[in-house]
Amino acid sequence: MARFLAWSPEAAEDVERIALYIEQDSFHYARAVASRIVATAESIPENPELGRMVPEINDPEYRERFTHKYRVIYHLEAERILIAAVIHGSQEFEPQIPRIKSAS
Repeated sequence: MARFLAWSPEAAEDVERIALYIEQDSFHYARAVASRIVATAESIPENPELGRMVPEINDPEYRERFTHKYRVIYHLEAERILIAAVIHGSQEFEPQIPRIKSAS
């Protein structure tokens, strides 16, 4: 049975914030980056275990895929795949863990 894809409100806000930040310099690039993040997330249900396990969490149910400079963090659940966060690769990750785990 295929799992459906869902976005946590925080992850959706992450993508909005990323686009707004990039838009300060380039509307076109902001749109391209946001679209690529969404496309990456939408491809996850096809092969959810393709993403690597998030090393800072060390739980096989938390995985990530990369697009541009961003980490698309998702949680594998019984019936759905939850996009929990989208974080810039240079951001400190440890403070993000509680909100990622509370998204599920």
